[in-house]
Amino acid sequence: MWPNSSSSSFLLTGFPGWEAVHHWISTPFFFIYISILLSNSTLLLLVKEDHNLHEPMYYFLAMLAATDLGLTLTTMPTVLRVLWLDHREIGKAACFSQAYFIHSLAFVESGVLLAMAYDRFIAICHPLRYTSILTNNQVLKIGLGVLMRGFVSVIPPILPLYFFPYCHSHVLSHAFCLHQDVIKLACADTTFNRLYPVVLVVLIFVLDSLIILISYVLILKSVLSIASKEERAKALNTCVSHICCVLVFYVTVIGLSLIHRFGKQVPHIVHLTMSYVYFLFPPLMNPVIYSVKTKQIQSGILRLFTTRRAEV
Repeated sequence: MWPNSSSSSFLLTGFPGWEAVHHWISTPFFFIYISILLSNSTLLLLVKEDHNLHEPMYYFLAMLAATDLGLTLTTMPTVLRVLWLDHREIGKAACFSQAYFIHSLAFVESGVLLAMAYDRFIAICHPLRYTSILTNNQVLKIGLGVLMRGFVSVIPPILPLYFFPYCHSHVLSHAFCLHQDVIKLACADTTFNRLYPVVLVVLIFVLDSLIILISYVLILKSVLSIASKEERAKALNTCVSHICCVLVFYVTVIGLSLIHRFGKQVPHIVHLTMSYVYFLFPPLMNPVIYSVKTKQIQSGILRLFTTRRAEV
């Protein structure tokens, strides 16, 4: 039926037909993995240690870094295990749990980007009320709301996976578990599991992106009303990093969705590549974008490492 596995597990897939060079493919994955861990961990440490960054904007940035870390830590260990050791078997409970965290954290990231857009909207359109609206207590409530939305909304389609019978081939098409991949193997009525995620994607990804777009239309309208060109440039510059992160995230989401929906004739390697771009590109680029475009982050990193060096 399917070798080297039991009825209580699935088989993950690396790059079919490229097994002979899996160890070479794993090298860039490993360095990207380490880069993501180091860069996002540095951002978290920086926001924690540098009192100049104890502001709502940087609290939301820390949430984004933590989400990226969580998503990477959830996916990359199994990917490297498949590529390095050809260890493809994964228990069903571990597989479903991995799928739960992957999808939950994706929705959390969308929510964090929405919260960051709200932060920029208040900062530019209502600057005099910024500190009274976005208090630490309010930031905490927004953060908890984003987490609750992401982790609770994914429970309904994931929970049934534990009870479905799986009588088809137990071979998954990726080196990690996704809900849409697992559900294809179930021998049961999966109508709810096919419809609910579509509704969820519309309510979260589509709605979040529309609200972010509307917020930037209002921000642009407010900025254009500023008389001084220097003040306009300064106001817009505070949004550049966030806009770049939004584009990186939603362009990869849209690209992956289009490939899955309309790319039936596209080679499987393209599907695999797009899935890895989706999981690795935003966590890799977000810290780079903020480090390059935000002077406070640059100076904070210098202070952090200068302090650490002086302590040594």
